[in-house]
Amino acid sequence: MMKHLVTLTTILYAGMAHAEDNATAMPSYTLQPNAEMVTFEHIDALNACDWDRLMAQYPEEVLIILPNGAWVEGRPAVGEVFKGFCTERAEAGFLGATFIAEKVKTVGDTVNVSWRVEADWLAEPYKGADAYVTRDGLMYVQVTTFDPADMNFR
Repeated sequence: MMKHLVTLTTILYAGMAHAEDNATAMPSYTLQPNAEMVTFEHIDALNACDWDRLMAQYPEEVLIILPNGAWVEGRPAVGEVFKGFCTERAEAGFLGATFIAEKVKTVGDTVNVSWRVEADWLAEPYKGADAYVTRDGLMYVQVTTFDPADMNFR
């Protein structure tokens, strides 16, 4: 449990340091026509590490729940996390990772995705799952199993 918290804290601090160095205004919202489109826009933007596209789908009250039960609440805090995520691997980021949806199940406005991550810096693909709660074309809640402490790096 402590290993998970330390790794996730590292990502959060990397994002905050990046945010302090490069203060960026939040992009305007980009509404998607349905829950699946919100989800696949998220995955595509994540794979491209396109911070503006990622943040364009999150309302102010967004919530991400991490595997250790920690909550990242609000658009600014989530923006910091993704700034850290979209840095080079040498900086504890995940630039170059490709998330591939393996199974998708939609229930109402919630899209559940089992995925795998592939990257040159991974010794083997990493598998996980997310539940994306959407409303009115935006992503309000993400519950994720993504935990770098469980990845096997080269």
